[in-house]
Amino acid sequence: MDAEITLRVDGRPRQCTVDTRTTLLDTLREHLGVSAPKKGCDHGQCGSCTVLLDGRRVTTCLAFAVAQNGAEITTAEGLAGDGEHPMQRAFLDHDGFQCGFCTPGQICSAVGMVDEARAGWPSAVTPDVAGSVDIDDLDDAEIRERMSGNLCRCGAYVNIVSAIREAAR
Repeated sequence: MDAEITLRVDGRPRQCTVDTRTTLLDTLREHLGVSAPKKGCDHGQCGSCTVLLDGRRVTTCLAFAVAQNGAEITTAEGLAGDGEHPMQRAFLDHDGFQCGFCTPGQICSAVGMVDEARAGWPSAVTPDVAGSVDIDDLDDAEIRERMSGNLCRCGAYVNIVSAIREAAR
């Protein structure tokens, strides 16, 4: 069964007709021509398809497009509009990528992760889950835990962590 949906992608309203079983990732890439989110594992385990959905990070390979009708989707391409987002700049400055395949998902996840930390959400390694999370106190272990859903096949993790730490401040 097909359904017509409207998504706001990187600030622009987009309409398309999709089979109700179509994932958000396939809708973005195949129906709307959005190339930033990548199809890595197609099982929600690698994070290459991560975008911000209504401000929260989501693996698009696990989300049905029809369930997101009317949603605001921000990809790595749309983070800064016509400019450059501080997270993108930090990834460049710290060589937080090698092949670049996972980079759009890493950047979207990092932006979402920083927002979660600023909102006071603890992670599995937050020392005091009863207190608030101070973005300046995020150590390497905290950043790694919060980014654990994003894999880098090239192993650029050290540079990714330093890029996130810089951009978070």
